[in-house]
Amino acid sequence: MQKHISHFASFAVAVAAIAVGVGLVGGVARAAESIKVGAVSSLTGPMNWPESTAIAKAVFDRVNAAGGINGRKIEYIVEDDKFDPAVSGAAAHRLIDQQGVVGMVGSASVMECAVNAKYYLQKNIVSIPGTGIDPICFRTPNIAPVNTGPYLGIAVSLYYAATALKLDHLCAFTPAIPSGKVGTDEAMALAEKLTGQKILVDDRTVQGGDDLTQFVLKAQRSGCKAVVYAGVEPQAIAWMRAVKAQNVTGITWLMLTAAYTDQVGKVLGADGEGMYANSEFEPYLSTSPALDDWKALSTQAKLGLSSFSEGGYLSATIFVDVLKSIKGEITRDSVTKAFQALTDYKTSMIGTPFVFGPGKTHQPNHSSKMVQLHDGKWDVVTPDFVTLAD
Repeated sequence: MQKHISHFASFAVAVAAIAVGVGLVGGVARAAESIKVGAVSSLTGPMNWPESTAIAKAVFDRVNAAGGINGRKIEYIVEDDKFDPAVSGAAAHRLIDQQGVVGMVGSASVMECAVNAKYYLQKNIVSIPGTGIDPICFRTPNIAPVNTGPYLGIAVSLYYAATALKLDHLCAFTPAIPSGKVGTDEAMALAEKLTGQKILVDDRTVQGGDDLTQFVLKAQRSGCKAVVYAGVEPQAIAWMRAVKAQNVTGITWLMLTAAYTDQVGKVLGADGEGMYANSEFEPYLSTSPALDDWKALSTQAKLGLSSFSEGGYLSATIFVDVLKSIKGEITRDSVTKAFQALTDYKTSMIGTPFVFGPGKTHQPNHSSKMVQLHDGKWDVVTPDFVTLAD
């Protein structure tokens, strides 16, 4: 009898062990382990873009509400780098080494790519930023932003000025950022190659707190007919106010995506009349059906609309679709492998397919639509995307 009891006890222990292993406790199935996804983004600090990760979370929340990925919920863990390189690096280490994230999605930061690119490669983890800024974001095997980026944005804008607006005497004024030298060099070289024109003025000395009048007058003195200024929203406003104050005429002004906001139009009013900007995605203020789902989700989540939000939405949407395509276990390695096989993801939100693939560099989005200010409102002036050669 004792022998049978011993055998029964052993059997019970074995069954209990199996039950724990498959997630059964007291006859109730335990929730499947979550799929952890991370982001290192500038949520606070002098330059911050919380919109990108906010909408990415809304995308993941919607997937979770529908049952997750094969019954597994997505756990989105966002770290604020506070515009500090040391904080950015520590955040990536925590997400990868302690949290065990399988990928990075929706990040928007000036320095995050430069700080963490080598670590992502070492750990075999992919990052799909909603907004890539630093040139390194587009020059590493494991990072592929969904946006055009500021440097290719400069080239797109110069190309549009030369080919569509038929302007010569092209000029560019860009921030004095040492890390941006490579990206600016490439942008200028590409613009000159595609337009057949030598850039008349390539001024890279603009500081954040500068009185922009001196640069506006330099453009006038130099004979510029088209000027691309790579300033962020408040700087774009200051630039156009300087143009108005100095009564500078005869120059076409083109700004980058950061200036394409409803606020810029409202603040500038008539002072911004005729100013252009490039939109790295389907222009967010347009009524294009391509934006219907993004707008509906933003409304549902009570989030504002912006180009940065479009980037976060698109990066999260692509990531979810890649997760759904994985056969078998979802791990960091299987996610990276799936992205290395992704070579033609079509979306009408950008002008070129999103490509990750096995390449050593990634610039999947090399297009923009151009918008122009009229009566304080932005109008889309290019029905089709302006696309540069690969």
